[in-house]
Amino acid sequence: MPQGGAIAMPYETLNLTTTAPVLSWANHELGSQEIKMAKNVASLPFVFKHVALMPDVHLGKGALVGSVIATQDAIIPAAVGVDIGCGMCAIKTPFTATQLEGKLKKIRQDIEAVIPVGFNENKTVEKTVSNWQRWADFKQLHPGIQDLQVKAMRQMGSLGGGNHFIEICLDTEDQVWVMLHSGSRNIGNKLAQCHISTGKELAKLANNKLPDPDLAYFVAGTPEFDAYWHDLQWAQNYARVNREVMMARVQRIVEQYLAGGKLTKPLLSVNCHHNYAEKETHYGEAVYVTRKGAVRARAGDYGIIPGSMGAKSYIVQGKGNAESYCSCSHGAGRLMSRTKAKGVYSLDDLIQQTEGVECRKDAGVLDEIPGAYKPIEQVMANQADLVEVVATLKQVVCIKG
Repeated sequence: MPQGGAIAMPYETLNLTTTAPVLSWANHELGSQEIKMAKNVASLPFVFKHVALMPDVHLGKGALVGSVIATQDAIIPAAVGVDIGCGMCAIKTPFTATQLEGKLKKIRQDIEAVIPVGFNENKTVEKTVSNWQRWADFKQLHPGIQDLQVKAMRQMGSLGGGNHFIEICLDTEDQVWVMLHSGSRNIGNKLAQCHISTGKELAKLANNKLPDPDLAYFVAGTPEFDAYWHDLQWAQNYARVNREVMMARVQRIVEQYLAGGKLTKPLLSVNCHHNYAEKETHYGEAVYVTRKGAVRARAGDYGIIPGSMGAKSYIVQGKGNAESYCSCSHGAGRLMSRTKAKGVYSLDDLIQQTEGVECRKDAGVLDEIPGAYKPIEQVMANQADLVEVVATLKQVVCIKG
């Protein structure tokens, strides 16, 4: 059991015959496909100690979204995923709710005008982006992406699509927050695909019988491992800076409307990945920790756990729970696929479920309807031993990718 005092919802050890146990904070029965995916990962010989499943766990590619996988001397590119470094950024501003009155639509329109969404990119490259020191390393990245530097530069400071978003929120004290969700854009996707392909080719050549081809891995000390690890760190840095560039733009817009353009300092800033891998020490051993849809939650670490475009979100601090590899969930987690959501819900449902939020209310975002996600309150209750809530937020403006 997790260390510390009394807990609301401890994990359970799944009844599986695997090399490593699987600990789940989901507090619900996993489906047959989810069980199979968990077994596949936990059966790999290099998995360390156990696999941890977060409360928002659901199907992914190769590994479950919402899983934390510690490995010794190996890394699985598809477990990290194709949106390397995807994560969240939030700032607590010095402004209050009354200052927003009558300005929400204009703020939303101005944000949409300066931050490209979907597949779009910036028309010009701003100085903050062109001055990023890590562009000097671009030529050392995988040969398969060498013609993408200009695109990567133009996409830095862009949101992307799917469940990526920018929100203006209020906390329970009516303080204004800005929050956004994005990752490493096309360049991270392409880098991931290149290395995933290499991993699968190596597995075939070695006649390595994997439970799932998407669990192809690299062994530490090999050129392939070193190349992937180098590119992974670069893409994770890109993702973090991408969020910083967008946040600076949104902050300036908010300042224009709420402070007459006067520069302000955030009262709190958080920027955290939830699709990434790092080398960490757990149980006294140096291991590679892959968080696929999970946030690092060491004691005192700030994290962000968003709901959906009509639900609450949470700023949290980690409790350093060892069994979770000091991790927590990255959101509510999908309850149904995008296709199913479009079949189940109507535009009227979307309008009803996003009442009071200044946002798009059209067929293009129907798959992001709040009803397609798990109830965020339950997800939070299931990880009371992993994090404590610092602030509870509710959006008043939402821009979807």
